[in-house]
Amino acid sequence: MAGHPQKIAVLIPCYNEEYAISKVVADFKSALPEATVYVYDNNSTDRTAELALQAGAVVRHEPRQGKGNVVRRMFREVQADCYLMVDGDGTYDPADAAAMAQMVLDEQVDMVVGDRLSTTYFKENKRPFHNMGNRMVRYLINRFWRNDIRDIMSGYRAFSRRFVKLFPVMTQNFEIETEMTIHALDKQFDIRTIPSKYSDREAGESKLNTWKDGVKVLKTIFKLFMEYRPLPFFSIIALLLILIAVILFIPILTEFFKTGLVPRFPTLICSGFLAITSIMSFFTGLCLHIIIKKDRKNYELKVIRFEEENNHDRL
Repeated sequence: MAGHPQKIAVLIPCYNEEYAISKVVADFKSALPEATVYVYDNNSTDRTAELALQAGAVVRHEPRQGKGNVVRRMFREVQADCYLMVDGDGTYDPADAAAMAQMVLDEQVDMVVGDRLSTTYFKENKRPFHNMGNRMVRYLINRFWRNDIRDIMSGYRAFSRRFVKLFPVMTQNFEIETEMTIHALDKQFDIRTIPSKYSDREAGESKLNTWKDGVKVLKTIFKLFMEYRPLPFFSIIALLLILIAVILFIPILTEFFKTGLVPRFPTLICSGFLAITSIMSFFTGLCLHIIIKKDRKNYELKVIRFEEENNHDRL
């Protein structure tokens, strides 16, 4: 609203980032001098919290381990008009911060993603399986949700107040970026991307485990696909089951036409059971699809109420 000062919050979730945190805080305070920089320490065993405080950040703590838990606390506690989230390892370029915040504040964008994969990520990142994992996650989500987001797992994002306060954080760890992206796609939030230079971390060890965290991300994708898109999910299962049932049934039917006998009753029973299960799977997906559609309508009304209350508070 006219005359209302727009507040920007820079949110930095941290775990053992003493090598980079002072520079990250200083860089983002310089890039967004009007912003308040928050560092949320997640049980660091080094001097992360102390150095962040010395650099001028507001330091808070989340005792439950995991980036998802940190994001949940940050989103609940911090009040702002624009939220810029960035990792504390110094891998993201602060030069893009002002443009990302401007898109949220002036263009009413709900999520701006700092796109590493279109710039220097694959050259800078020396872990080939990380690169393969990013490509796979990007392909699956864009395929399932029929979109073309370039960087699904970027930790560099700007959010509107509307998105932050209406986002139900359900994951606990590094799957949080995937969950954010899928939620934004499903609820049809305005998502933009901006190419952002990526630099591999200069010191300290990455908190990501290629295989362990990769499996968690894939599990999250399929779980959210089932929750957000139940009709396609259960239809695929139904199709696979009916195909197996038909494959088992055709030889029995052929033999029956030749001899008039059905010698393999266990196979026939199994085929019938699979066919019934296939039908049940399809109608399960159909019922859940109707529930999800109703939930989306209720969510839209929730967004409208939030906007009305938010605008009333500013008057």
